Amino acid sequence: MIGLALLLGLSATGSATVSATASASVSATKASPAWVDESNCKNCHQQADQQWRNSHHAKALTPANHDHKLPLGELKATEKPVWLIGYEPLQQVLIASPDGRLQAHHLAFATEQQTWFDLYPEVADNPDHPLHWRQSAHLANTQCLSCHVSNYQTQYQPKTDTFASSWQQLGVGCQSCHGPAGNHQADGGGFELSLAASDQQLQVCAQCHSRRNELLPFQPNVGVHQQFLISPLRADLYEVDGKILDEVFEYGSFVQSRMHQAGVTCSDCHNPHSGELRAPANAVCSQCHNPAGTPKLIADTPRTIDFNKLQGQAFATPAHHFHPADSAGAQCVNCHMPGRVYMGNDLRHDHSFSSPNPAQALALEHSDACLGCHQDKPAAEMVAAFARWYPDAEPRDGGYAQALYRAREGLPGAAEGLLKQLQAGQQPAIRHAALLAELGHYPSLAAQQQVAAGLTHPDAWVRRTAIEVAPALFNPAWLMPQLSKLLADPELAVRMTAVEQLLAQDYPFKAAAEGAALAEYSELQQHHLGTAQGHYNQSLVAGTLGFEAQVQHDLQAALQRNGHYIPALIGLAQWLEKSDAKAAQQLLVSAQQQQSEAAEIAFALALMLIRQGEMAAGLEQLQQTVALAPDNAHYSYVLAIALYDNGQHEAAMDRLRTALAQAPQQRHLRLALWQYSNDINERERLMKQLRQLNPFDPLINSPARY
Repeated sequence: MIGLALLLGLSATGSATVSATASASVSATKASPAWVDESNCKNCHQQADQQWRNSHHAKALTPANHDHKLPLGELKATEKPVWLIGYEPLQQVLIASPDGRLQAHHLAFATEQQTWFDLYPEVADNPDHPLHWRQSAHLANTQCLSCHVSNYQTQYQPKTDTFASSWQQLGVGCQSCHGPAGNHQADGGGFELSLAASDQQLQVCAQCHSRRNELLPFQPNVGVHQQFLISPLRADLYEVDGKILDEVFEYGSFVQSRMHQAGVTCSDCHNPHSGELRAPANAVCSQCHNPAGTPKLIADTPRTIDFNKLQGQAFATPAHHFHPADSAGAQCVNCHMPGRVYMGNDLRHDHSFSSPNPAQALALEHSDACLGCHQDKPAAEMVAAFARWYPDAEPRDGGYAQALYRAREGLPGAAEGLLKQLQAGQQPAIRHAALLAELGHYPSLAAQQQVAAGLTHPDAWVRRTAIEVAPALFNPAWLMPQLSKLLADPELAVRMTAVEQLLAQDYPFKAAAEGAALAEYSELQQHHLGTAQGHYNQSLVAGTLGFEAQVQHDLQAALQRNGHYIPALIGLAQWLEKSDAKAAQQLLVSAQQQQSEAAEIAFALALMLIRQGEMAAGLEQLQQTVALAPDNAHYSYVLAIALYDNGQHEAAMDRLRTALAQAPQQRHLRLALWQYSNDINERERLMKQLRQLNPFDPLINSPARY
């Protein structure tokens, strides 16, 4: 029987995952060559230098010496506009303070229109808002600069809470991509880092052209999974077909593409020094996609691309695109690389190289190039035209988007679709990981087999995801030893993900190898003490090691860095509750007053009130939590259980019905309603739905186990 008492030990977020922010290797690495003054590079590399000088990379950070006036409003006497970050189509001003902090102001300059505009007009007059430019979300020292200068060093000083940040070169210079040039300059030899290999080149570009949390600063010959936690294909970041949704840059979409699978890399299309296309408009595509099917690459780097599947066809013709020559619809990029606007005016193109399919887009609720361009026409007209022009068109993803959509929406066949895709093993690793991430909602022996295999998968994307989804499918007795093995994984991102999962499970880290991994995780946090998250992660380690006083110190330090940081607010309240329940409760009440729209705080306060015997007040807070986050199934689940335990059975079941209608993939909602309901027809209907979703569910043949 589900009981509220069982839930009160849950974290206030309802999730055991802790996000790792970290940044410096603990593993021994050989000393790298020295960083040098890049002004000498032009002596031997004149052409590359000339191409680079007017590039976005070269001007990624420049002095704020505009001729036009900076309308920044009221600045403190000690605040000075010192840098412009970005080049085109917008520039933000970095404001320097005496403590070394560089804050990105909310006003940005639109270079084409030569006007200023406000990136966050809704918070401009509220300095306490988390998105106000003076808050830590806009602290360039920790959020921006590593991708706008070469050899960036944060150099946070914990004792004085100041920054002495430094860099080798303004903008993204030679050594940002090629690595330190000390040996190269001394003897004319090569670099430690070779960019000839397509994968190595992509790894270097991904350092900044990806959505990621930094684990390590740039290091030559170190892959992305040794330096970063790259964001997966989550529903809030990418569309269900893999196209970009939130500000994720290029890497995550590109590694899904057939171009990437064939060995194409960034410099095949972009001049790596100027950043411009190798050829104008469609010509960059016709390097490979031409009537003869004969590739004529402009790039002179010797590499291997698999052209076996390259079709010889005339693409730049109305017979292919059905639009007038030289029109917008005749441009390859508009159909196969649709863009989104970020930061007010910055158009960025998707790099998964998708093909339009308006019928699928309507069915799966993702964007589409045809529908996007022709918004003035009925969607049915677009679908009919596309079917007429391309009668044999089929989705080119092997059914990936449809399987993922059915799983996320809780539609019949969801489990079978996921398992079919995973068992076929034909998807790129990042997509394989996205499919694997959904299996937690659809338990079965086959799902366990896929996740267990994922723990030893050759790709780090998949191993990380398997670590995160495994607790939903396995009992701790089996899982903990498996996760412990991954503490010795060759990829830093996998090791740290395993540490986080074990920390969330209160794992003791007793073995020597386990202790070493925990020490590595802890040392990584030392390089992020300028952020609230670094201190918060340290508090988790301190708690595991039994250093109670250090837990409070770390949590308070986190809040000193960012008073709005919700995990630290909740963590400190839970820590205080052990000795002073009233103070703990007051902390959350105050936090709620300051962040009235934060459902996480309302939820934490609700659980605390119930733990302290204040059921009525706790229920009120749970109701408020659900009102703030109606799409959060976990909050509705806990509210329903609290209502049921409080004797409000019908209200509990109504809450479950509403939540289940919004999130039919959430198995625990369906099973809770099945358990609570006395209506035999409703119970049969719920079990039928479960069977349609996942015929392999272990409860279908033995519901009495629940």
